[in-house]
Amino acid sequence: MVEQAAHLLVHGEIWTLKDLFVLPNEYVYWSIQIVLYPYMTGLVAGAFVLSSLYHVFGVEKLKEIARFALVFSFALLPVAMLPLMLHLQQPFRGIHVMMTPHFTSAISAFGIVFMTYAVIVASEIWFVYRKFIVESIERLENKQRTGLEGLLLLIYKVISLGVRDISPEALQADHKATKILAGIGIPVACFLHGYAGFIFGSVKANALWMTPLMPVIFIMSAVVSGIALCIVCYAIFMWLRRWALPRGKNFFLPDQLAGTMQLTTDDLREMQEHETTMTAKYLRIFMILAITLELLDIIFRGYTAVKSWDILRQVIYEHDFYKIFVLQYGIGNVLPFLMLILPGLTTRRACVASVLVLFGVLMMRWNVVIGGQAFSLTFDGFMEYSLPIIPHSWETFKEGLGGVLLVFAAPFVIFYFLNMIFPAFYNDDEAH
Repeated sequence: MVEQAAHLLVHGEIWTLKDLFVLPNEYVYWSIQIVLYPYMTGLVAGAFVLSSLYHVFGVEKLKEIARFALVFSFALLPVAMLPLMLHLQQPFRGIHVMMTPHFTSAISAFGIVFMTYAVIVASEIWFVYRKFIVESIERLENKQRTGLEGLLLLIYKVISLGVRDISPEALQADHKATKILAGIGIPVACFLHGYAGFIFGSVKANALWMTPLMPVIFIMSAVVSGIALCIVCYAIFMWLRRWALPRGKNFFLPDQLAGTMQLTTDDLREMQEHETTMTAKYLRIFMILAITLELLDIIFRGYTAVKSWDILRQVIYEHDFYKIFVLQYGIGNVLPFLMLILPGLTTRRACVASVLVLFGVLMMRWNVVIGGQAFSLTFDGFMEYSLPIIPHSWETFKEGLGGVLLVFAAPFVIFYFLNMIFPAFYNDDEAH
């Protein structure tokens, strides 16, 4: 009976709390999945930008984490559209965007950019790992194979595209192609996420979203969140490798490479410390840019004081004051920035600061999506979004805590299987 009654409710009525004068047909229609949608696309773009710091700009100190960031970005890519698919009532109609592409629609343009970016990342991974793919084919062909190794051999033969040349000249051409693709991929990745800010910034009917700075703010916060996620995940995976090595195990590396990697726990600890602390320095730079743009937007709104500023002031400084200035700026920006600039930065402190940064970016997405729907069109009432914790229907599951956990877990499952084919921690001195 409860499930049948839920189907009779208007979308959004279950989790919307109203206060003061709100129109009867007003609800918080864009819920947690629309919060996660720009959040996940931002992680994709940010991870790719981190990998490009090495491939394009030649930052040798980020060599190891750059390869991990590239593979992890590819694992995040399919999840970028998952929140949108979960939110839609008829998600199978989304394929029409791919079948009839045109730039007159922002959503259709996103489909074109998304596929272009996917092709760029896949091509870059192919060039980076081509030598490893050819060597794996030769290694697996010359040994007695198990069922899994036979499947890997088939996969490697397919993705090698018949190209077996690994001469120095061919590898140098691969390196040039990787650099070109990474250079092209940076603006495409920024446009991939900047489009989400464009969607919100172009909504003239919503005073909180309508600002030309919204795409730029989304891009900067995307880079920040992607770099922070790579720091946390890289450190955790390296800790697991350090734990597994004395026990005769070799996590996150294919079994056929177990005997070729002559690394000790001290080597892994030194590599972990070096990569995380160096990456944290670039995280500080992008944090400064992101915080500056967000504060500039608030100052500009207050200075211009357009007609809608009265209701925006109530939302920003009263209704959502705790979420914006305490959770987003205080805990998610100021505190981790102070932790990163203090001398003697360690991996543990960099990871804690990165987790806080991820929380701050998530709150920024929450305050934009949910905060933009907080005030009524009457300008005399407010609405609050109550996240469903215990689901009693499919609707409350996908728009509640269950849907959040599903979206957050998906990229790690994809990375687990993707890492079997393209080992993200393969330390080859001759690789690009």
